[in-house]
Amino acid sequence: MSDLRFDDKVVIITGAGNGLGKSHALEFAKRGAKVVVNDLGGSAFGDGADAAPAQVVVDEIKAAGGEAVANFDSVEDGDKIVQTAMDSFGRVDVVVNNAGILRDKSFHKMTDEDWDLIYRVHIKGSYKVAHAAWPHMREQQYGRIINTASAAGIYGNFGQANYSMAKLGLHGLTQTLAIEGQKRNIFVNSIAPIAASRLTETVMPPDMLKNLKPEYVSPLVSYLCHESSTETGGLFEVGCGWFAKLRWERTNGLGLPVDNISAESISEGWDTVVDFSENTTHPSGTQEAMMGPMSNLQNK
Repeated sequence: MSDLRFDDKVVIITGAGNGLGKSHALEFAKRGAKVVVNDLGGSAFGDGADAAPAQVVVDEIKAAGGEAVANFDSVEDGDKIVQTAMDSFGRVDVVVNNAGILRDKSFHKMTDEDWDLIYRVHIKGSYKVAHAAWPHMREQQYGRIINTASAAGIYGNFGQANYSMAKLGLHGLTQTLAIEGQKRNIFVNSIAPIAASRLTETVMPPDMLKNLKPEYVSPLVSYLCHESSTETGGLFEVGCGWFAKLRWERTNGLGLPVDNISAESISEGWDTVVDFSENTTHPSGTQEAMMGPMSNLQNK
């Protein structure tokens, strides 16, 4: 098997001063990529700024013979991050939206600031970086984007209503960008990683974290971003050397005559509505999703 190289490719990684982002940056650099190491240098809760984390990663890449440049802008200024890539290397081929923070609180204690800050970093920040890179990718007929989702977004998690909202929202963005980008060879995927980081150390015990190395996640990111991969629109859980793709599953559903729909008739057929034991389907897009409702109309 030949090595999956990124020679002459330019990769932007946000939140790359620590944890997963740092691991991604080192992984791409060792495979020949020119790396823009973005990190505002704030705390895990969105406070402050510090140029040191990004610069340390850049220095490590350069010491190993690689090429990298630091960027210290907030992801809300995604155009500045992309401009750093253009000014330094003249192109952008890959964006890994990794930057994230936590503001965990139970919903009844959550403030507007807790909600808005999570939205701005995770959702708006990922949008701003991808949106700034998109015209360059369209023009060169090539691009790869990774959005970082989470199990909290897929399954929910106590005390993380804001974070869960943002993380599943990122996969919604992924699915639409995958559709819009495919004809121009721009492929977009989501990962839901399990890894030790400044964020997970607040919710996981130390003995578990030592087995959740970020280095176990980055190889999937590099594979999905390689020019040989045609995967797009996917959602992947990854951690501890384990890799799995998720998909939506739908029950066969309950079809009622449109002239006889009521809460009572739904109640009577509720076991059918929620029955996943047989005849389930896996819609892969809006057209397939509409086939269930429309077939009910045709059959009535």
